[in-house]
Amino acid sequence: MIDEEKGAVFFQYARYFLHGTVSPTPQGMRFIRKAQDILRSRDELLCEMRDQLEEMGTELSIGVPAVTGGYLLPPLLKAFLKKHPNVQVQLTEDSPAALEKMTENGTVDLSILPLPIENDRLAIRPILTEPLFLAIPNERENWMTGQLRKLMDSVRPNAEKIPLALKTAEDVPFILLKEGYGFRRIVLDLCAEEGFQPKVTFKTSSIETAQSLVEHGMGVTVVPRMVMRQGSDRIVYVPLQSDPSRTLVFAYPETCYLSRAARAFMETAKKNQTSMYEEV
Repeated sequence: MIDEEKGAVFFQYARYFLHGTVSPTPQGMRFIRKAQDILRSRDELLCEMRDQLEEMGTELSIGVPAVTGGYLLPPLLKAFLKKHPNVQVQLTEDSPAALEKMTENGTVDLSILPLPIENDRLAIRPILTEPLFLAIPNERENWMTGQLRKLMDSVRPNAEKIPLALKTAEDVPFILLKEGYGFRRIVLDLCAEEGFQPKVTFKTSSIETAQSLVEHGMGVTVVPRMVMRQGSDRIVYVPLQSDPSRTLVFAYPETCYLSRAARAFMETAKKNQTSMYEEV
């Protein structure tokens, strides 16, 4: 048995090795893995005991990519906090890759992430699936191919109703998200399915920045419906013939205890899915 004082020292050193910059030996790595399991079990037990004593936990930490969170979370949080006003919600914004690690390690209770999820130690629960569109400048640009110019001239102002093959964007400047963003992989996979690699001229960590570049005639990009700039007269959103989509999910540690607050938050999303999506 480890007494309270020795236990505190143990956990202090374990956390240091887990999150510090020291390069451990193989024996040290074994210690770290064991310590990580102990720390996780300890945190889960404390959370579970607190849940048994309280009707609802008082804290909930959620990880979310910045842009997705800005569109999806406000109506969802409003509905959740209306029913559970005493829960303090902490938001962490980061890239999907970073959030997967935070979720696995318990830094956040759960995260809202786009599929695919790379970490097989995370369980998922679907939130919604939405279509993807090709975003094109509404004005002619010198870089536009003859096919794209002809298409734009012939379908404007009904471009948003006529599906387009993504391969039409094969030879034009393409704006893509940076490494570490799940949506980047979705777009690259779509291009690969149509037999081409996009000519990437700009990489960004923000879909909002990507759309601004499109509005200023710098290229094209693919966006989910959620982030479309409704009412913009400088950008056209064209549906794609392959009818692609992306799915957002809740991700949480598969083998860890999930707090009542986290479960209640996911149930809120399920019950408010339709109205939530209409607001974003």
